[in-house]
This record gives sequence, C-alpha cells and structure tokens, in this order.
Amino acid sequence: MAGLRAIKGGRYDEEQPGDYRTKLKRHKAMNAYRTIIFIVLILVIVLIIYARFESHVYTGYEILSSYERIAPDSQSDLRLGHSILTYSHDGAHCVDANGKTVWDQGYEMQDIRISVCEGTVAIASYNGRDIYVLNETEKLGSFSTNLPIREVAVAATGRVTAVLNADNATLINTYSPTGDLLYSGQMHMSGSGYPVDIALNPSGTLLCVSFIYVDAGTVKSTVAFYNLTEVGDNYTDFLVSSYDYTDLVVPDVGFLDDSTAYAVGDERYMFYKGSDQPESIGEHLISDEIRSVFAGNGYLGIVFRSDDTDVKYELSVYGNSDNLVGKYDINFEYTDVLFEKDDLVIYNESSCIIYTYRGREKFNDSFRNGVRLIIPTDNAYRYVLSTNSSIDIVRLN
Repeated sequence: MAGLRAIKGGRYDEEQPGDYRTKLKRHKAMNAYRTIIFIVLILVIVLIIYARFESHVYTGYEILSSYERIAPDSQSDLRLGHSILTYSHDGAHCVDANGKTVWDQGYEMQDIRISVCEGTVAIASYNGRDIYVLNETEKLGSFSTNLPIREVAVAATGRVTAVLNADNATLINTYSPTGDLLYSGQMHMSGSGYPVDIALNPSGTLLCVSFIYVDAGTVKSTVAFYNLTEVGDNYTDFLVSSYDYTDLVVPDVGFLDDSTAYAVGDERYMFYKGSDQPESIGEHLISDEIRSVFAGNGYLGIVFRSDDTDVKYELSVYGNSDNLVGKYDINFEYTDVLFEKDDLVIYNESSCIIYTYRGREKFNDSFRNGVRLIIPTDNAYRYVLSTNSSIDIVRLN
C-alpha cells in the first residue's frame, strides 16, 4: 500500500509514518505549551487583582439600604449570628439585617446573665430561676430551675449549663433547651472551690469551669474540663482533665472551636486542645495590665495598655493553635473587636479601624451616626450597622 500522502504546493509528496508521528508529537507539545501559558497568564491576572485588593485602602463608606428602628439607651445590642439581639430588663427581641423582627420575648429581670454562642443565646438573671434559649431564627425553649441561678453558658446547639446556688453547695447542671436535666454536678467550697466562670463548646459536648479556692492561706485556681458525652461516663463526675494554678485568679474561660479552649488569668493566659480530653498546649505570662478579652471565629484577642506613649492600647491576637497571629495598635477608646475570616474590626460608636491579620490597615474612618453594633455579611467589606434610629447596610469604598 502506498504511504501516507500530503498535498503541498499543488502536488503529492510522499510522507513516511515516522514523520507523521513526529509532527503529531510537536502538535501535542505546542497545545500543552499554549495551555500552560494560558494558565500562567490567568494566575498572573488573579495575583494582580488580589494584590490590588489587598493593598487597597478604603477611605469611606456608602449606605446601600437603611431601615428605621427605635432603640433607646436602656436597651443593649449583641450580635446573634448575622442578626441583632436587643435586650433590656423587660424583654428581648431579634431582628434580621433588613429590620424584620424574627421573635420577641418578654420577661422581667434585673441583673441579667446572658451567654451567646454563634447564633444561639441563653438569657437568665442573677438569683432568678428562669432561662430562655433562643437562636437567630426561632425560640428554642424556656424552663425554670429549682434553685437560684448564678451564671449560665450556652452552646450553639441550645444546650445550657447553669450554676445554681444551694445552701451548702453549688450545683452545675446542664439542660436541653426545653429544660431536660442532662448532667449534674455538686461542688463544695471546701473541696473543689467556687466556680468563677463557665463555658460550653459550640456542640455542647465539653464544659470548661474555672474554680477559685483558698488553700493554706494561698489563692489557687483550677481550670477543669467535663466531657458531657459517653466518653465522660468513664470518669468520675465527667471530669476528664484539670489544671491547677497557684496565686492566680482565672475570671475568663471560653472556647475558640469545639476542641480549643482558653483561660485568661490576672498573670497569665492559657490554651488547651482536645475534643475528648483537653490538654494544655501553651501558657503566656503577663507583664502588662489586661484591659479586655475578645473571642470569635477561632481567634482570641487580648487588649493591653501600650508601653508606647504614642499608642493607647495594643491588641494581641492568637489562633486556635496557640499561634500569635499579630499585634495591632488601637488609638481610641474602643467598645468592641470583631474577628472576620480575613480581617479584624475595632470600633466604638464613632470610630472604626479595620486591619488585615497581616497588619495592613484597610480602613480608618468615623461613622456619621452613633453605631451600637457592627455585623459582618457574606460580602467582603459590606457590613450591617446598628444605630439608635436605623439599621444600615453599608459598603466600604
């Protein structure tokens, strides 16, 4: 059979099979080269866009939409997921970003004890006996305790732990949102000490308690972890791990996620890791005065008074692996710190500064109206601002 033919210059030329295969390889190599060049060009364009986005500094904001509200100073606002929880002594209500009321809960309380975990809240009062459990979409339940309440902690699932005062002991009980008693423990001041603070992880499977007691005239603290699952059934009183500290008061404990906990004392702060039996993974001694502690989205932020005369405060932010994310200057009297995925927001009613976690300042400006609360949205640099008279959806520009 004749070899393969190709028409060239108006005539047939004989072409050997080897020549054809060589040209086919060159053609495939050229296509692969073009594909690589195309991918590289796309990556370069993406990197240029990202670099411009990262380096862009916002100098103001515009209001995209606004909804009227009336929020007197006697009421307080808290973030509840992506909604606004407003509460006072005679009730609470939740509104979404569009100003629509999701639920309204009436009660009569004086010394309110409130705990928020992600989009769930528990509301009670010191020495009261009623607990209300709600989230950003519905009321989950309410119930009454048989003893006066001292403190409450809530999980994202709606599980609630309450510290109750008995005559000769303190009870630490954990309930379902509707009041079913799930776990109960009894503490005595002469033995385990008095609970100073409590926290549940988001799933409600781990309980952290900070105890204080006096031993031979020395103040001591214990940070204890209770596993409220079948794992804890294998331990006395569900206690799976505990850590003792001498000459230390630990008034603040909490969780950064389901398996990472923190405890902040007057002379040091500590991190713990473990979904079943938390273990200590780091301690940091404190030389400066702690002014505030903030936690959220897997980050812990601790504000110190600055040693620099040109800076009021310094914010140290840690991740959930006991890693220092960065330190950030604050030069105004802040009221809140909000942790987002890529940025942290520091603000008060009139001023706001936004840093990337790498320390780049993205925004530093004043608000036109007094801001009570900032809530992030799913869109980058778009926020919900809660004021006394409105709920504004804004975009930085």
